[in-house]
Order: sequence, then structure tokens, then C-alpha cells
Amino acid sequence: MAGKASNRDCMSRSVLNWEQVSRLHEVLTEVVLIHGRGNFPTLKITLKDIVQTVRSRLSEAGIVVQDVRLNGSAAGHVLVKDNGLGCKDLDLIFQVSLPSEAEFQLVRDVVLRSLLNFLPEGVSKLKISPVTLKEAYIQKLVKVYTESDRWSLISLSNKHGRNVELKFVDCIRRQFEFSVDSFQIILDSLLFYYDYSETPMSEHFHPTVIGESMYGDFEAAFDHLQNKLIATKNPEEIRGGGLLKYSNLLVRDFRPMDKDEIKTLERYMCSRFFIDFPDILDQQRKLETYLQNHFSKDERSKYDYLMILRRVVNESTVCLMGHERRQTLNLISLLALRVLVEQNVIPNATNVTCYYQPAPYVSDVNFRNYYLASAPVPYSQSHATWLPCN
Repeated sequence: MAGKASNRDCMSRSVLNWEQVSRLHEVLTEVVLIHGRGNFPTLKITLKDIVQTVRSRLSEAGIVVQDVRLNGSAAGHVLVKDNGLGCKDLDLIFQVSLPSEAEFQLVRDVVLRSLLNFLPEGVSKLKISPVTLKEAYIQKLVKVYTESDRWSLISLSNKHGRNVELKFVDCIRRQFEFSVDSFQIILDSLLFYYDYSETPMSEHFHPTVIGESMYGDFEAAFDHLQNKLIATKNPEEIRGGGLLKYSNLLVRDFRPMDKDEIKTLERYMCSRFFIDFPDILDQQRKLETYLQNHFSKDERSKYDYLMILRRVVNESTVCLMGHERRQTLNLISLLALRVLVEQNVIPNATNVTCYYQPAPYVSDVNFRNYYLASAPVPYSQSHATWLPCN
């Protein structure tokens, strides 16, 4: 058993080369802006500084950090610079023990108090409480506490969408959607180097940095990232099925690794998405949030993304009643139309699919087979202190 575990570790891990370590250093030392709401000043931080500050404060509070990792698109950028995914959110994972509610609260307070270190000189810190800091600088707070998942997420706000996300993980069932976003880079050796070495890094003198793929096979996942291939395992285990991310990969010119298998996987993705978001208003909220978070700087791709998503839902949804399926397709079409209106685009008619709404007389008995889809009503969204993830 120990031998098998060792083999799995060898397959899932790899040592970064100098070019990758150099790019990692750039990511960790780049100045990132955390924008305050109202009159609160903008904080200028680096990932290196926020990690060292939070880790030190957690240690003082009695919480041991087993390791710290760079995750998500930033890790992918370090491994393959121009990979088609960009480098949007800056995701950091702190491996900690969270046995009870008290530890969750302590972690949150430590992060909020750590922000005081980054306030500009001249700002009085005496009367600034954790609650005030939360209202000023926190974009999102998430807490998950179940038998199989114990983790929390604290997202520091950036008005350009480049949020710094601090994730504190005790245990989590699934840490990736597709092989290309499964990478984590263990930062501890580089952080140790920053703390204790005065010698500048070079190709011939730098710490050994390990990368890991949660997909299970580092070389395979790395090949997928280099060649823009889509592969995953058990998409029915992913919240939302990975459907929205899958469509995002397609619009960025990624292609399925196995064209035969992908049709089966698409059906699993759609089924899980509609299990997690059965209500049309839930679907609307999810889609609008996804568009805002992933296409704020890529407006031109929004329409193409929605048309790809519509095609996948239309071709691969087998778990809905006919009217439910048409209602979702109608929602996606309305969002796509809104995108065109917002962009003031008059597209080439040969590339546009028109959707007609039946005339009022369809209520006549002779027209009972028609389905009249109603647009989702507007909604208002409230923000709780902790957002449930269930």
C-alpha cells in the first residue's frame, strides 16, 4: 500500500524548472491592489507579504499551517505562460486543521487583522475593527463544514476582478474541475528562501519548488495545458458539473482530448448542473455571476460563450422535462441577446439564430402544443456574512 501511494505521489508531482520558478517569483512579488469600499484607501500588497503575514499570525494564534500553495489559473500561468486561460484570480491555499467553529472564526479574525499591516502610513488603526475591515475589503466569505468538506474562503476585493482569494482547507473532496486547472504549487521552500537567504536567485542557485496535479498525473495534465486539451474525471462529482467551465474552455479554443467520451461527459455535466441549480432563477443568478467574474475583461467572447453553452445544453440535456429544457435555453438566448444590445452590435444575420415568441392567440385550444417561455424576473441579491456552499 505504501508503495502504491508513493507511486501516485511521483506521478502527481514534478519539480519546477528555473523558468517556472522565475515566473513564480514574479507572481509572488507583483504588487496587487485591494480596493476599499467608500473612503477606505486602496491596499498595496504582494502575495509573498500577505502569505508571510497571515501564516505568522496563525502560528501565534496556535493554528499550524502545514503548507501554503498557489492554486488555479495563477499556478497554470507559472507552469505554461501563454496557456489560453490567463491569470485572473490569485488563489492561495493554506493547509490547516479546522476541527470546530472556533477555528473558522479565529482564521477569519486573523486574516482581517492582518490587513491592518497594509494600510497606508498615516491611517489611524486604533478604531478599525475586524467588522469594519470586512465591510471595506472583503468581496466574499464562504464557509463549508460537513463530514467530508471543511474549508473556508476569504476573497479580497479588486475592482478589476483580480481578487486575492485565501482558502483555508482542512479536507475537501474535489479540488479541480478539469486537468488544466488541477495544478497546485507548494510555496514553502520559496518562502523559506525569502526569509533566510540574501543571495538573489539565479538559474544555478534557487530553491527546489514542487508542483502537484490534483488530476493525479502531472505529466498528462501538463500536456493537456500545453496543447489546450479538455479532460476530466467524474464530472458528476463537481458542483455544477463543470458545465460552465467546460463551455469557457471551448470558447478559448480548447478541444476535447477524447471526442467520443466527451459526449457522455457532457450529459453528466448537464445532469449535475440541473441537480445543483434546478430553479430558473438560480440558473440566472449563476450564469450572470459567472459572466461577471470571467468575462469582465473579455466582453467580445460573451456572446460566443453563451452560444456554445446553449448548444451543449440543447444537445446533451437528458434529465429535464421538455418545458424545463426550453425555459433554460430561452434564458441563455435572452442573456446572449442582452450581450449584443450592451455591446451595440449589429451582427451578420447569417450568424444569428432568431427565437420567436408565439403570438397571443396561442392560448386558443387549437394552439395548445405551443410553449410560451417567460423571461426570468429581476432579482435582488443579499450578501450574508458567510455564503453557504450547498
